[in-house]
Amino acid sequence: MAEPRSPLGKAFVAGDHGNHAAGIGVTLRERKNLSIIQITAWADSIPAVLTAIGSATGLVLQNKPGLGRVAGEKSVFGFAPGRYFVVSATPDLETRLRSAISAELGTMVDLTHGRTVIRIGGPRSEWVISKLFAIDFSEHAFPVAYGRATLHHDIHTNIQRIDDETFDLYVFRTFARSFWLTLGHAAEEVGYRVE
Repeated sequence: MAEPRSPLGKAFVAGDHGNHAAGIGVTLRERKNLSIIQITAWADSIPAVLTAIGSATGLVLQNKPGLGRVAGEKSVFGFAPGRYFVVSATPDLETRLRSAISAELGTMVDLTHGRTVIRIGGPRSEWVISKLFAIDFSEHAFPVAYGRATLHHDIHTNIQRIDDETFDLYVFRTFARSFWLTLGHAAEEVGYRVE
């Protein structure tokens, strides 16, 4: 199966941009070849769904809002009560999850072709995304692996912190190019690299 064409198109320009004379503040890249599955658990089945996600992915998740796990190219995070994003670089993710989670436990939607994942990393990543979202991105308020659902104007975004300086931003493919350009503008003052 061919890799889907990036929605970023000509807006994706590799190299250094903005005010990078004093160094690069952030790096931007599009994460590709991911499976993205959204799971919604029925209210009384949340513990069973979390156990099933753990058995299918090896990522054990506690039943606490926003809590998540990251291991290499796979991750899981809650972004609303009973709602979870499960992400992996393996094409059989949906099959493994469907074998572990029955319709009696909740619903599952494959968002792989409906979302674009933009990774922002670097020492000024918190600063740059704080310009776009009214969220405290400091590590005590938004710890590693934590996830949130939010908006930048009308662009819905799911965000997960990957490590101290890195965040994954999940946006609808139809808004990806516009959001990418907005993110670039927000990063201009600190200098950014597109990889």
